[in-house]
Amino acid sequence: MGRITTIGFDADDTLWHNERFFHLTQQRVFDMLAPYSDRENLETRLLAAERRNIGHYGFGVKGFTLSMIETAIEISEGRVPAQVIGEIMAAGREMLRHPIELLDGAGEAVEALARSHRLVLITKGDLLDQERKLAQSGLGPMFDAVEIVSDKQIPVYDRIFAAHGSGAAEGLMVGNSMKSDVLPMIGAGGHGVYVPAELGWALEAADAPRDEPRFHEIETLNTLARLVERLEGDEREIDRE
Repeated sequence: MGRITTIGFDADDTLWHNERFFHLTQQRVFDMLAPYSDRENLETRLLAAERRNIGHYGFGVKGFTLSMIETAIEISEGRVPAQVIGEIMAAGREMLRHPIELLDGAGEAVEALARSHRLVLITKGDLLDQERKLAQSGLGPMFDAVEIVSDKQIPVYDRIFAAHGSGAAEGLMVGNSMKSDVLPMIGAGGHGVYVPAELGWALEAADAPRDEPRFHEIETLNTLARLVERLEGDEREIDRE
């Protein structure tokens, strides 16, 4: 294992709350569609629409809104009123205006690690929405680079950590998604730090690589700086041997 020179941070539900707004909006839309289907079927149909549409619309609020509209049309067999479609669109626009609330320890972790490491924000989602949230968070000036990507796979981490650091082998990625933040970063040769969020999205679920030495899990970002310090201490011990 190499030293850690560059640290990547996921944004949504790692640095600030996000999924809660998706859940609240989803429940509002399900209430609108209650005359056409029960909630369990609505959840199944919406998740299926999101899975189909990721390749077309990408991640984020806009794709979610279009998937909700598609679900409304399908579940009602085309009978859903235009007024309901308008309300779904309004709910999507409201999501694009929600205020930013940092997660516990996020600001302190970013500020502390920015003093000693190169920091890169690596996030999926709508470009304008992610730029808005980063600006409102107040964390932007502490990042050396920002990468808003369409997906997070091994080649993406290879490219980003080579461009903004000394390669993935000397990098660490922090995030709440096992599938997108942790596993592909480990696959690229770096460290993956999993920080569980209060709410998750089924399409981001994956099993943890418990036997992988580059996998780490912390409860909150409050302990991230200590984890990095410990990992770097371990590397110094290896170098002296």
